[in-house]
Amino acid sequence: MASATQWLSASRPRTLPAAVAPVLVGAGAGFAIDHLSWWRTLLALLVSLALQVGVNFANDYSDGIRGTDELRVGPMRLVGSGAARPRDVKLAAFACFVVAGLAGLALAASTTWWLLPFGVAAVAAAWFYTGGPKPYGYAGYGEIFVFLFFGLLAVLGTTYVNSGRITPTSVAAAIGIGLLACALLMVNNLRDVATDAVSGKRTLAVLLGDRLARSVLALTVGGAYLAVAVIGVRHPWCLLALLSLPLAVPPIRQVLGGDRGPSLIKALGAIGRLEFVYAVLITIGLALGR
Repeated sequence: MASATQWLSASRPRTLPAAVAPVLVGAGAGFAIDHLSWWRTLLALLVSLALQVGVNFANDYSDGIRGTDELRVGPMRLVGSGAARPRDVKLAAFACFVVAGLAGLALAASTTWWLLPFGVAAVAAAWFYTGGPKPYGYAGYGEIFVFLFFGLLAVLGTTYVNSGRITPTSVAAAIGIGLLACALLMVNNLRDVATDAVSGKRTLAVLLGDRLARSVLALTVGGAYLAVAVIGVRHPWCLLALLSLPLAVPPIRQVLGGDRGPSLIKALGAIGRLEFVYAVLITIGLALGR
C-alpha cells in the first residue's frame, strides 16, 4: 500500500497554485464589479482544487497503465512505481471529480443552471487529458485546455458567481492567469520531453522541439505581464503585480539556460509560486481600486 506521503506527492502539490490563483483573481474582479460572496468563492475554490487534484490522479492512472511513466524523471507516480493499484488511483480521481461536481452543482443552483455545461466540460477535460482512447494531452493540446479551464473558465466563472457579469478587466486577468498556467504545464512537459518522446506522448514541448518550446514558455510569461499592463489602464493599483517580476527571473533563466530533466523540478515550483503571487497582487490591486 502507498503511504500517505506518497499519496500527497502524487497529488502534486506544486501544481495547486494553478487552482488557487484563478479563483483569487476572479473573486477580486467580482469584488471590483459589485461585491464578494465568501461562500460562493469558497465553493469555486473547492471546485478548482478538486479538479486539479483529480486530473493529477487521473494522469497518474492513465500514464501508469499505458507505461508512459516507466522512464519518468519527475516526482514519483503511484501506478507507474507500483506503489498503489491502478483501480485505487482511478477511484481517487473519480472521488475528486465527484467533489468538484457537487460543489459546482451548489454554485449553479445559487446562480444559474447555465454553469452546468461548463462544469461537465471541465470534468471531461480533466479525465480525457490523458484518459480515454485518444487523450488530447498526448496530441499537444494540453496547454490549450489548461488556458481555457484554469484560465478563462476559472477566473470568469468565479467573477460571474460573485457579480453576475464579467468585464474586459476580468477577461484580461483571465488571460494573464491562463498564460501562467500554460507556463506551468510547459515547464512540466519540458522536464519530461526526452522520455515523453520515447514513450509516444507528443506534448506541445515534444511537437515544438526543445529549443522552440523554451522560447514559447518565456513568451507566455511575458504575455502575462502584458495583461497586467492592459488591466493597469483602468485599474492602476493592479500594476502592483509587476512586483512579482523578480520571481519570474530564476525559472526563465533555468529554462532559457538549457536546464533539463530533474533540474527543472525547481523551475516548476518557482513558476507555481510566481502564478500565486501574481494572482494575489492583482487581487489586491482590484480591491484597492474599487
